[in-house]
Amino acid sequence: MGGDFGGDQVAEAVEGSVALLRTAAGRDWDGVRAGRLEWSCRRTAEHISSDLIAYAGQLAGRATTAYVPFEIVMDDGTDNTGVVDVIETTGALFAAVVRTTPREVRAFHPYPFRSANREGFAAMGIAEVLLHAHDIAEGLQLTYEPPAALCEGVLTRIFPHVRPGPSPWRTLLWATGRGELPGRAPVTEWRWSNNLVIESERLTLQGVTPAAAADLRAGGTGGFEWIEGGPFEGTRDAAGMVLKAYEGGVHRPEWGVFVLVRRKDGRALGGMGFHGAPDEEGRAEVGYDLAENARGHGYATEALRALAAWALARDDVKLLLAAVDRSNTPSQGVISRAGFTRVSEDVEQYAYELHGMDRSLQLYAREA
Repeated sequence: MGGDFGGDQVAEAVEGSVALLRTAAGRDWDGVRAGRLEWSCRRTAEHISSDLIAYAGQLAGRATTAYVPFEIVMDDGTDNTGVVDVIETTGALFAAVVRTTPREVRAFHPYPFRSANREGFAAMGIAEVLLHAHDIAEGLQLTYEPPAALCEGVLTRIFPHVRPGPSPWRTLLWATGRGELPGRAPVTEWRWSNNLVIESERLTLQGVTPAAAADLRAGGTGGFEWIEGGPFEGTRDAAGMVLKAYEGGVHRPEWGVFVLVRRKDGRALGGMGFHGAPDEEGRAEVGYDLAENARGHGYATEALRALAAWALARDDVKLLLAAVDRSNTPSQGVISRAGFTRVSEDVEQYAYELHGMDRSLQLYAREA
């Protein structure tokens, strides 16, 4: 689930789809509809190459506000074999761009948070290749099933809201309206979801995907470059909460965990996030920790201010809560400087009795 996901996986997806399409290049693609799509098999194949070169252009051009305004057009007289050659070529170009793009680079993609990093673009490109190869195969009555690891890599990076199913490929097909899963309603509308990034002056708060959460929980880096001493155990525990929510099908990615990354060197310093989505009364709880070597520089305060501002600007959030150990004076300073205040004794008592809050903790709140 975790680990590197990039150019090699793009190349693998393209290689598999190209091998399949070459077996049917001599058939009529224009007159055959691609699976459940309105497009023909030919148009769908051309669309694969258009997506691959467009994604390569976004990353290579560091586009931040819109798509780079260009498109790929086949020469007149290009046959199906030529179209497959173009898919292979644009796939190689995209894989090369993904491999050479620094981790911290983000480029424009409209949904849902207006940007994606190289891993997100790789996942989107692979999804386009796998799913449209499936569409063409269905139209031409070919057998096609890509490697499970590629499908799982896509699901755990850009479908964090989709509960895992009996097999990654069947789950990906169901999640994109191309198949059925026992006990689940058919999907008629869908979107993938790249991770949310919230910016502050010195930091970026980068949303942790289920893939990164699994790696962190297993003792890995989550794909981040950490300062010495990181990640702190609290971040790994929080990643475990993300993973549990994902596996239960209740994960809402914008209400998960964020890794705090220092802008000047791309180093991860700690974790911060929510204990879950807001309740019916608009209350959400936040938590945070930093690697010991990152403490004392105001990073936690800066990050918490940014996270709180983002949350309280939403219509579904009225109150943010944070529980801090009574003996943790530095953390009490962070929470206070971020605009939180101690709640009244009766509210604190309510938290103890109804929610089982440990009496060694003090409750702080910040209102919209």
